[in-house]
Amino acid sequence: MEVKDLTVLEKASLLSGNSMWGTREIKRAGIPSMVLSDGPHGLRRQMGAGDNLGMGESKPATCFPTAGTVACSWDPDLAKAMGEALGREAKSLGVNIVLGPGMNIKRNPLCGRNFEYYSEDPQVAGHMAAGLIEGIQSQGVAATPKHFAMNSQELRRQASNSVVDERTMRELYLTAFEIAVRQAHPWAIMTSYNMVNGTYANENGHLLNDILRKEWGFDGMVVSDWGGSNSAVAAAANGSSLEMPEAGFDSVRQLAKAVKDGNLAEADLNARAEEVAKLAKLTYDPKMDPDGNLTDEQKRDHHEMARRIAEESAVLLVNKNGRLPLSAGTKVAVVGDMAKTARFQGSGSSKVNATRQENILELIEQGHAGGLELASYSQGYDRHGDMNQDLVDQAVNAVDGSDVILACVGLDERSESEGLDRSTMDIPRAQVNLLQALGKTGKPLVVVLVAGSPVSADWVDLCDAVLYIGLSGQAGASATLNILTGKTNPSGHLAETWPKSYADCPSSGWYPESERDSIYREGPFVGYRYYLTAGVEDLFPFGYGLSYSHFTYSNLALDEKGASFTLTNDSEHDGATVPQLYVQAPEGGVLRPIRELKGFRKVSLKAGESTTVRIDFDQTTFRHFDTDQDSWQTESGDWTIMIGSDARTMELTGTLSVAGTVQPHQADPALGAYLTGKVKEVTDDNMTALFGHPVERQGAISTFGPNDPISSWKDSRSGLARFIANFLSKRERKQEAKTGNPDLNTLFLLNMPPRAMSKMTNGMIDMAMVDSIVRIPNGHVCKGLGGFIAGFFRNMSANRRTRKELNHE
Repeated sequence: MEVKDLTVLEKASLLSGNSMWGTREIKRAGIPSMVLSDGPHGLRRQMGAGDNLGMGESKPATCFPTAGTVACSWDPDLAKAMGEALGREAKSLGVNIVLGPGMNIKRNPLCGRNFEYYSEDPQVAGHMAAGLIEGIQSQGVAATPKHFAMNSQELRRQASNSVVDERTMRELYLTAFEIAVRQAHPWAIMTSYNMVNGTYANENGHLLNDILRKEWGFDGMVVSDWGGSNSAVAAAANGSSLEMPEAGFDSVRQLAKAVKDGNLAEADLNARAEEVAKLAKLTYDPKMDPDGNLTDEQKRDHHEMARRIAEESAVLLVNKNGRLPLSAGTKVAVVGDMAKTARFQGSGSSKVNATRQENILELIEQGHAGGLELASYSQGYDRHGDMNQDLVDQAVNAVDGSDVILACVGLDERSESEGLDRSTMDIPRAQVNLLQALGKTGKPLVVVLVAGSPVSADWVDLCDAVLYIGLSGQAGASATLNILTGKTNPSGHLAETWPKSYADCPSSGWYPESERDSIYREGPFVGYRYYLTAGVEDLFPFGYGLSYSHFTYSNLALDEKGASFTLTNDSEHDGATVPQLYVQAPEGGVLRPIRELKGFRKVSLKAGESTTVRIDFDQTTFRHFDTDQDSWQTESGDWTIMIGSDARTMELTGTLSVAGTVQPHQADPALGAYLTGKVKEVTDDNMTALFGHPVERQGAISTFGPNDPISSWKDSRSGLARFIANFLSKRERKQEAKTGNPDLNTLFLLNMPPRAMSKMTNGMIDMAMVDSIVRIPNGHVCKGLGGFIAGFFRNMSANRRTRKELNHE
């Protein structure tokens, strides 16, 4: 039986989940159910009811380094190997679909979920994601790149509208997804919670039909983020296949009625149902055990792989006078709570129940640290607390018998999590005070920095060496010690710019947006595109990373297909580095950053070895999106081609004449401050020129609707609604103060619009009941409660009838 031969109700039933992590099956049509699982850097396989925030228990799985860390390897082949391991573990744990990789562009360093995303640049994000996708799907498991698209902040994430001009959206925020889709052909893709230019991403026809399906040729399944579906009918009409989790039968009835009434073409319903059925059959494996666990061999082998990935991804930021590597016999004073209790992943839906855990202190004590000898250990700081001078004094007093201080510092668990954005780029003040005190001891100071995204580091001049390990996964401690002792030569390069201070960030003046409309006022000037064009100094540039080796570049040769050059390791250490290809457009052309990354290679060389490196151009190298013609164009003329060791340091430069599709034409003078990249000086008129129309914000809420977050109820004229909003806010603050961790469940509720209740309650609440709930903040408490109670019984009755009809009873 084919999908088109099913009843309308059966086809509609395929478009929503059957549980928190499962889809519906239709046995008579041979359509099996599928299990979906979070897993950008490790499977979070929950049994039973489960949750979408990482709070409930999950089966043990390998916790690999997070995407923000793996990106620093600049090695898509490494990402592919990691994906293969994730695919194998998915098979063992009974998972058909892995919900990852996360690949949103890092617009601002304070985004709470940046540790789950690769880069500020679409080339790095796109190619790293493509590698992971290819690896996962090589095992017969679907990968699901996310969140499509423009998901840039956690605050109000289910009720935010990302307002962006078409060029910036196409060239910066969508190009990463395009690279991944065209190269790796993912079988599924996940939409974001937010609206894009006024339309929810999960029902945005411009994104899903015009661009994803028609332009890029994607023919797979589109799934909503959990609770991220707004209208099931609009989603089906505009290219989204499956809403998750179980939304009950309300959406099923809405879809069937829309077909009956002519408001949804049955061809669209058929297409969406076919996409779900196709993936269910593609990923079905009769040997897969839904109650399975990892084998001992997988646990061992994948732990070793996690260590190798962490080693390849760590970035040596500072190494004064060759302080590193440390030689065997060095006596180290280990300082820092994170050296004893490692932090190696973020909080939220990506949190993995790791099969093993390591810490630096224990490995040194056990003699697994390349010959380093433990002179002392001091906690140094209260991980979640205020300044404690006694801990600082103890640390300072304990370093006397050491040759070097090894301090492990960074962001704590509550700083980086799904559901909330960081409030500052600083590491805790207690840790900065500790480093300042240690710097005064006269002992060499080596810092291991733990964080999933950039931090302010005005303390860096105190250090003899700084090794940034990111969020390095369960084997991060041994990987760190291998680098510190020279067993491994560091080769990581930053995948995002580290500003000197948060005030230097291009979007610092308007991020995060607390109201509905988040206007991407900075346009294309994100990350290094801004710092270089506007002439703003950074702390560490995009693409930066030190090595124990030294590399030289020579003999640049350009042709119409790409660039070739000679790379030499002229040191006594085997090592690897990342040559980066940047381009600069002909003078007098359209608005662009001063230069942009268009290719890269991870290259390993023996000591004294030379090789010829080739980086080819592709369809993204010279293009820009012409909004007048609604198409991609290339400007003819002399393009500057550069090979850099980072975004600021150009090692080789040449000129290539390109025969494009259009002649350069002068950028509109009305763009004003955009022409110099100085986006902090942009006026409303400049924005109008960039967007092609005036940009207006939504006014103050006068009537609360189903898509206004519960947090906005604090301004309601209803005392009950105000009480609910304030109670949840107080509960979240109290829980964080008590545990040192964010209360993700309460944050989810605060950010949640009421309509999500109909998507997250297993069918107990339908949209008619949501409409009654919304009456409460609008001052009609009795009518709202009465309508909700009546709707509850009406919905129960309707669900029984729908269930019987689907079961052909």
